[in-house]
Amino acid sequence: MRSKRRSSKAKQLQSRQKQQIACPRPSEGRYDFHAQVGYLLRRVFQRHTAIFQRMSIDPRLTAVQFVVLCVIAENSPCFLTTISRSAALDPATTRGVVDRLGKRGLITMTPDNVDRRRVAAELNEKGRRLVEEMIPCSLRITEATMFGLNVAERVALQFLLTKIIESGNPDEIEDASLFDFKR
Repeated sequence: MRSKRRSSKAKQLQSRQKQQIACPRPSEGRYDFHAQVGYLLRRVFQRHTAIFQRMSIDPRLTAVQFVVLCVIAENSPCFLTTISRSAALDPATTRGVVDRLGKRGLITMTPDNVDRRRVAAELNEKGRRLVEEMIPCSLRITEATMFGLNVAERVALQFLLTKIIESGNPDEIEDASLFDFKR
């Protein structure tokens, strides 16, 4: 029963994707928010978040917290500015995440000897074990998130998402005409 439901959902999804590929121009008077990249990215993010929460070995760990733990593991000890940059988080969010990880006993935070306002974070043994145990789990989460895509589609998705990210911050692009799609 479950496989029939899954194949039926997959067929519905493929049908909707085929309909959405041709995104109408605003001049045609139709607007389908289902076909907009922001909507699609939000839906994929919701899917990934739900999968992460269901499959994580630690039900209290969020995907963002795991990324921060990974950044700390790679750069330990590291300052909050390094964590912010590496995890692509704003400073206030970084501070909140680090504080929560500290309260859970996964990291230790030490003020800098020169500038007491700066704080360095380091994994403790409990945090190191969690990262080691979560890495294989995280790979399975990625597989589950991309379920339904073949190898070429997975590579293309990662390539395109990376390309969008690396294209720069829209606020930094001086030529607004780049975003003028009127034809």
